[in-house]
Amino acid sequence: MPVLHPHLPPIRFSSLTLFHFLLIMPLLRPAAASLPEVFSPRLADKGPVIPVPNLVKFLERLQVVALNSFGKLDFDLKYYVDLSLKFDLNSTQIAFDALERSSNGSVSVENLRTFISNYFHSAGTDLVYSNPVDFNPQPDGFLPKVENVEVRTWALDIHNFWKNLSRRVSDDLIHHPDTHTLLPLPEPVVVPGSRFREIYYWDSYWIIRGLLASKMYDTAKGIVINLISMIDEFGHVLNGARSYYTNRSQPPLLSSMVYDIYLRTGDLEFVRNSLPALIKEHKFWNSGFHSVTVQNGNGNHSLSRYYAMWNEPRPESSLVDEKLASKFANNYEKKHLYREIASAAESGWDFSSRWMRDSTDLSTLATTSILPVDLNVFILKMELDISNLARAVGDYCTAEHFFEASLVRKKTINSIFWNSEKGQWLDYWLDNGSYKGAHSWNARNQNQNIYASNFIPLWIESFYSDSRQMKKVLKSLRNSGLLCNAGIATSVINSGEQWDFPNGWAPIQHMIVEGLARSELPEAKALAADIAARWLRTNYVAYKHTGFMHEKYDVQKCGDFGGGGEYVPQTGFGWSNGVVLAFLEEFGWPKDQKIDCYLPS
Repeated sequence: MPVLHPHLPPIRFSSLTLFHFLLIMPLLRPAAASLPEVFSPRLADKGPVIPVPNLVKFLERLQVVALNSFGKLDFDLKYYVDLSLKFDLNSTQIAFDALERSSNGSVSVENLRTFISNYFHSAGTDLVYSNPVDFNPQPDGFLPKVENVEVRTWALDIHNFWKNLSRRVSDDLIHHPDTHTLLPLPEPVVVPGSRFREIYYWDSYWIIRGLLASKMYDTAKGIVINLISMIDEFGHVLNGARSYYTNRSQPPLLSSMVYDIYLRTGDLEFVRNSLPALIKEHKFWNSGFHSVTVQNGNGNHSLSRYYAMWNEPRPESSLVDEKLASKFANNYEKKHLYREIASAAESGWDFSSRWMRDSTDLSTLATTSILPVDLNVFILKMELDISNLARAVGDYCTAEHFFEASLVRKKTINSIFWNSEKGQWLDYWLDNGSYKGAHSWNARNQNQNIYASNFIPLWIESFYSDSRQMKKVLKSLRNSGLLCNAGIATSVINSGEQWDFPNGWAPIQHMIVEGLARSELPEAKALAADIAARWLRTNYVAYKHTGFMHEKYDVQKCGDFGGGGEYVPQTGFGWSNGVVLAFLEEFGWPKDQKIDCYLPS
């Protein structure tokens, strides 16, 4: 196999045009970090746009009429862009335009309901139930460390949820793909649950971790095959399997999925088939508008950021985005905000004060002006994974190339993000939104606010194996304010957004806990076990009280699920299920230890 070079250095431009004064803007209070000025959107937002199909544009029109007719009670904009047509788009549009309208353009509730019933299949019907071929109600070797009968019963309930969340695309979607916004995928899928009726990118990693604990290796491989099919068709893994998600991705964890499946199965053919897509994805995140160069005393450092290929309202939340942008009169400013919104959605943290210049104002989103710690850690892990996988199949040239790239990126992460005084890795704010040329590093551009993402580097061996640095990070984590009664808070800022305090999310708990548990420090291992136990308790108690697993949890109080953000709390729930099974596999549960809301002092 020829040597591949997916990570080429960006073209250098003169830095003289990139230096501008900083505008000091505190996020919350005078002690917060000073944030650099953002350029005029007319200058800063020159990025690409991948258009959505005409079907999506029509369904956005339907959204507006439906909201006017049905009102706001339990109204979910996403439902309408998930509808599929019974007939072709042209005839449906003609019938829609022929609906009798009042003087203000609204359609009567009865007429609109009749139209939707006659011309559309309900949202979600283009995925049908699929019985997983590798599902076993009592899998051999399932969670051997779980000795408590009550906890094992709960774990088997969660194991059974894989059947409830398993789907395959309908025959109608296969034969008439143009009448659906759902994308036809080759293998069965596992959906997160509730309004999330399709496969999602980074959710899938923790779903796979749960499937591996459930010994469902074929189902896990099928998920990866689906994600690779997106790379083959679109050049990157999509946010989710919808035609309105083609212009953005999500945190890149595909290599982690492949690597973890390989560790369980030893399937080298699966690895060989996956490697080309992983290398292509690495190039996607390290080129074009995703790639940024920062220059400091140690030279030029290539890093990555979130940058959606979109500058219009998100179709699944179009009216919400338009309302947020209504404060801007200038169309350039609106388009710039729409790109920032979509880029925040690409981060998976939609939404958080982490991406905002003013934590009280969502319209100050500046996602593309931030180099995120966790994204660059995920890409470092991607490089390590590709190196290990290539070596496993005997491609030593590729293995060496990506190992060398990982060494460079580790130094870059510590050089740009590490803050020795705080004992954390801090996001870095760019002086402007440009991706060309080298940005000059300035310590003031590190975001001093505390987010759980500041500790995500602990997840990978490159950092948790450094005992000296680990001790400093461990002390910082204990003093951060993030450790709560029921898990790790996403931030210490209560902005009302769902990726802020007091919400805790399964993937955050898992990455930090797994890194702590793999450290050689006994105190780190002890903290990992304690956080995992608190998270398991709150999941269990909420499940017993509500009958559901939840998307997120309020970490202030054991047994409370989370809230905030632009939609009501969701149940199901893919990654919560996966992390519970992964924690029980790792830590077990003693026979005589209760799993109520008692927490050790």
